[in-house]
Amino acid sequence: MYEEYLQILFMFFKAFVVGGLICAIAQVIINITDWTAGKILVYFMLAGIALQGLGLYQYLVDFAGAGATVPICGFGYLLANGAMRGAEKGLFGAFTGALSAAAAGVSAAVIFSCIMAVIFKSKSKKN
Repeated sequence: MYEEYLQILFMFFKAFVVGGLICAIAQVIINITDWTAGKILVYFMLAGIALQGLGLYQYLVDFAGAGATVPICGFGYLLANGAMRGAEKGLFGAFTGALSAAAAGVSAAVIFSCIMAVIFKSKSKKN
């Protein structure tokens, strides 16, 4: 029983380290370049797509779990993984596979955003 708790703690540790390294890389990019946050997000998502296309990101997901799937590069991994699975059914399946793989997350984001927009009043950001 004690070993199971250690195993769970080690899983948390791996997720924290990998997710933290991804965020640290993003922070270094923010500090040394003049790129906007949107551009960095797009590059990280494309990196997740490219790494999954090469078959490398799956190893990171298997090792770190949520530490690799929660950051934005994990969304790229999700899209690429869905497209690769859908491509087994043909070209149209490659497009629909990516969309169906990400449908639950995107739907949740849209629904919760609408709920928050109804509940709270938006304000402009003051610089």
